[in-house]
Amino acid sequence: MKMSKRSRRLALTATCALIATGGAATLAATGAQASPTAKAAPAAKAAPAVKAAASGQTGPYLYLGWGSPPKATDVMSATGTTQFTMAFILSDGGCNPKWDGSRALTGGTDQSTINSIRSAGGDVTVSFGGWSGNKLGEKCSSASALAGAYQKVIDAYKLKSIDIDIEASEFENATVRQRVIDALKIVKQKNSGIKVYVTFGTTTSGPDSNGKDLVKRGAASGVDVDGWAVMPFDFGQGSVDMAAATKSAVDGLKNTVASAYGLSSDDAYRKVGFSSMNGKTDVAGETVTLDNFKSVVSYAKSHHLARVSFWSLNRDRKCGSGGDADACSGIDQGTYDFTKVLAGYTG
Repeated sequence: MKMSKRSRRLALTATCALIATGGAATLAATGAQASPTAKAAPAAKAAPAVKAAASGQTGPYLYLGWGSPPKATDVMSATGTTQFTMAFILSDGGCNPKWDGSRALTGGTDQSTINSIRSAGGDVTVSFGGWSGNKLGEKCSSASALAGAYQKVIDAYKLKSIDIDIEASEFENATVRQRVIDALKIVKQKNSGIKVYVTFGTTTSGPDSNGKDLVKRGAASGVDVDGWAVMPFDFGQGSVDMAAATKSAVDGLKNTVASAYGLSSDDAYRKVGFSSMNGKTDVAGETVTLDNFKSVVSYAKSHHLARVSFWSLNRDRKCGSGGDADACSGIDQGTYDFTKVLAGYTG
């Protein structure tokens, strides 16, 4: 690391004069000295260390089920990112976790990918849920059973953080919402220091009634969620300024969390975040440009948000001929441009 200032040294000079006296040689040396009034240069100051992001605070979603997933270690080398959100853990039809509901929890490509990320100095947050598929929150009949399903994954990968991406019918059912909250309380009690993030949909002004209810249930149950995160896209309102909509949605979430938990505005910002969608979203008229994303990451830095991510790393490249929407962003961009922006976020 380079110093911002360099120390100065006073020059010491010596001159030697050979004086001949009676055939004897005498060596006289004189040294240059600093003026008594000269002041020493100030000590050089080391640049402050860059704070590392907390586990799960950042990291784009990487989904190995489709969308021509890139090699994670290549992404690390190209972008500097060290965190990934691995998606998705679903139910296998019962209260048992599997990748995408069908791939074995361990021993397959998901585990080998996680191992390679860790070998390269990175780490992962595992995400449960998503929009489609069988959800553990619905298939597990009790909070303790659901917590047990979460725990299987935590134990299998010695996780430091998890993300509950609660959507669709899992999100819309009040009984299931409470089951998820109660299960997370058990997880927090059994796993000291684990980070828990809860991600859900939003309106442009913040959580809808289901989202507000979920946060209130978390507060009422005493669950210390490390980051409540909204997904500010797919609003269904036609053409939308996605940077402005993201900020207003997170502001609304902050207000909901502040009210439910009795927090100041500043403290509430530090308990919320967002997961954007890079490029064209699922709804006509919505496009998150790279400039949009830079703007919302800057906004996140100014408020020290608890979590910033996007869906998805699979899409973080421009489309070729016949490009699949799950494998590219639909906009003109460089490969991994969004990931490069996100890599610099540390809260």
